[in-house]
Amino acid sequence: MADVKKIATRESYGNALVEVGKENPNVIVLDADLANATKTNVFQKAFPDRHIDCGIAECNMTGIAAGLATCGKIPFISSFAMFAAGRNYEQIRNSIGYPHLNVKIGATHAGITVGEDGASHQCLEDIALMRVIPGMTVIVPADDTEARAAVHAAVDYEGPVYLRFGRAGVPVINDPDNYKFEMGKGVLLREGSDVTIVATGILVAAALDAAELLAAEGISAEVINIHTIKPIDEDIIIKSASKTGKVVTAEEHSVIGGLGSAVCDVLSAKLPTPVYKIGINDQFGESGTAAALVEKYGLDGAGVAKSVKGFLK
Repeated sequence: MADVKKIATRESYGNALVEVGKENPNVIVLDADLANATKTNVFQKAFPDRHIDCGIAECNMTGIAAGLATCGKIPFISSFAMFAAGRNYEQIRNSIGYPHLNVKIGATHAGITVGEDGASHQCLEDIALMRVIPGMTVIVPADDTEARAAVHAAVDYEGPVYLRFGRAGVPVINDPDNYKFEMGKGVLLREGSDVTIVATGILVAAALDAAELLAAEGISAEVINIHTIKPIDEDIIIKSASKTGKVVTAEEHSVIGGLGSAVCDVLSAKLPTPVYKIGINDQFGESGTAAALVEKYGLDGAGVAKSVKGFLK
């Protein structure tokens, strides 16, 4: 997909905030001194009276958002995933999750593709942290089209939503004119018969690349995009697993507690199936370019294809 247009989903997030801001005057955006990086500065320019820079005080930002939600506003809190989910965990759990408030969490710079910022900023645990909070919806869009649609869906949904966005540009794989986002519904992107690849986020494009490489070797891979990790689409996973008999999950996250664990929860309860999880294997990241890290950790198309072949053997 080298020739496909690439857009960072953090850019999509900023642009979508302006779109929903025009549609709904109750949308308010809060940031923690990172508006230029999270791209909420786009909203800030369009609606300066509805943007609050809370400074380097993520926990306080979360408390302010909780208060705004009790007054009928729809606040989006924004920061890097490491801070939005990690530093903020207690406040999200107790001030947003427990009272089930209508706060949206826009977490940018997630995963290993933060690149040169290194292990301290490469949050590989955020999906696991957010998944376990009762009532929290967790969305990981695959591209610009899906990210924009997810922001719109989050505004329409009553309750807390965690939205995970990336720093690096990713291929636009969905047609903006025909794409329909349905929260909690997976998307079948490619039919296959030998193995199912269930992917999320940037690994969706990698899974499609892998499927092409595998097809050249006579392996038919079905590819499913799970943009909503919670609630997860059990039906599409079970239907595909019953057809192929083998499942591979792929995510830019730890293999512990993320998409792979969610898929295993479904299959172990409903249709025991061999599963192989592609992701970061119980380790921290490291400094390097996004492209180099994706290749090193086997998260590109070639890496996914190699893992699938090893699993099938």
